[in-house]
Amino acid sequence: MKKILLLSDTHSFIDDQILKFVKQADEVWHAGDIGDLKVTDTIKKLKPLRAVYGNIDGADARSEFPLDNKFDLECVSVWITHIGGYPNKYNPRVREALQKESPKLFICGHSHILKVQFDKKLNLLHINPGAAGNHGFHKVRTMVRFTIDKGEIKNLEVIELATRG
Repeated sequence: MKKILLLSDTHSFIDDQILKFVKQADEVWHAGDIGDLKVTDTIKKLKPLRAVYGNIDGADARSEFPLDNKFDLECVSVWITHIGGYPNKYNPRVREALQKESPKLFICGHSHILKVQFDKKLNLLHINPGAAGNHGFHKVRTMVRFTIDKGEIKNLEVIELATRG
């Protein structure tokens, strides 16, 4: 069993609220738009990190993290990317790949809109954790946490952080 903290769109922002939840997780996943690598460096000092770069990320993030991070954990196939879209409105870059070989869990960021939705056509769970940073139009900073255990995604919880500053 693994406890996962999922965040995205930090845009160079990390604070004690985020770190409190990082410390409770077994792994942290970041779905892009990291900004300053102090964010991921800080997380990596505390917990294992899986991340992708986003559209605002520069050469440093792009050299450290991939565009797509595909892996299996606890018998769950996972695909993390930054710009992925939503069920029935996937980004053209990922749509065909999802139709050919869809993961059990598809994660993206980019929109700053928290959304958890099951895609019945592709039989996958789609999660966008919203935005944990202060940059953007969102009013409330959000993250998602859940557990993965023997092929099951369980105990999914939305974390609302302070209203952005």
